[in-house]
Amino acid sequence: MLKNKKILIGITGSIAAYKTISLVRLLVKAGAEVKVTMTEAASHFASPLVLATLSKNRVLYKLSEEDAWSNHVELGRWADLFIIAPLSCNTLSKMANGACDNLLLAVYLSATCPVLAAPAMDEDMWHHPSTKRNLSLLMADKVTIMPVGNGELASGLFGEGRMAEPEEIIGFIREKYFRGNELAGKKVLVTAGPTYEAIDPVRFIGNHSSGKMGYALADIFFEKGADVTLVSGPSHITPAYSGIQLQKITSAEEMFNLVMENSKEADIIIMSAAVSDYTPSTVFENKLKKQTAELELNLMKTKDILHHLGAQKRPGQFIAGFALETDNEITNAEQKLLKKNADCIILNSLRDAGAGFGADTNTITIIDHAGHQSFPNKSKKEVAADICNYISQKIH
Repeated sequence: MLKNKKILIGITGSIAAYKTISLVRLLVKAGAEVKVTMTEAASHFASPLVLATLSKNRVLYKLSEEDAWSNHVELGRWADLFIIAPLSCNTLSKMANGACDNLLLAVYLSATCPVLAAPAMDEDMWHHPSTKRNLSLLMADKVTIMPVGNGELASGLFGEGRMAEPEEIIGFIREKYFRGNELAGKKVLVTAGPTYEAIDPVRFIGNHSSGKMGYALADIFFEKGADVTLVSGPSHITPAYSGIQLQKITSAEEMFNLVMENSKEADIIIMSAAVSDYTPSTVFENKLKKQTAELELNLMKTKDILHHLGAQKRPGQFIAGFALETDNEITNAEQKLLKKNADCIILNSLRDAGAGFGADTNTITIIDHAGHQSFPNKSKKEVAADICNYISQKIH
């Protein structure tokens, strides 16, 4: 998403400028072309030499240097996005009132691209009425303000005013400015993670699914411009983008109900969750005590969500199921494709190294009514991109 994007970074005088060094590194790593301008005060907090080395471009912080003029107009027109991070209270006041006494402010006033500011200041300064007034003026001028964090501040106090973390800024700009439009207008429903079937208030039947594959799928479809709903079983993962509608469940019955409800509007449904096939027929009200040498549990089948989706599939709706197999993989997946009335089955095998529950990589074969296509072992993010590209080609 950030490859070949032109990002201009503005740094003002704040101790939080140390974070901007990491921000520059992350942007360059993501393929962006990065240039940096800063106030002279900022040069005391973040080394221009370090920033020039990371960005591979000379850092500018003077209107003129060695009888040469720094062309702030050209710089302001070069960028696809101007990020001011950190934004100090002093520079905030100057921007709000149109002051122009340094290169960074001259670039800001010349910028024709969107401007994003990540404030950093002490809590009392952040809550001061003049700060709120200046922020309102900036927002009226179409400057987007990153939310500040809550935590330890340079003064030693704890509270609001921390500059957003570099990873948060990267996620924010990807979501707000650089999403694709390949799947714009499409509603995508993804399931992820395991389900837990209660035995008693303490114990459950479950599996080792981490949810990594499903969350990666939700992220990539969102990046392509789709409206994404993610129904997830228990998982420690969070979606990369706040715009993904996350709906958390625990049991197979809860997943069935939410999936069927959301499926009515979905154009694409991807069932990557590892839903329990069986659930205890009786859930004990109190914790079972270890009183006997053996314990017998009666289990009953859970509802087959993919089968129900296939039975009510409407014209133009695309349904992809996942199959984790241990033997006769292709045959079993082909049978599942037909029985469930799916458009494709994405096959995993526990016999493949680097695949299966909890791994950061996966090996898949996509099976549809025209045949099957195998992919080599890749990171789950790359696998998600392969699946997204395949589905996008099919629906288009």
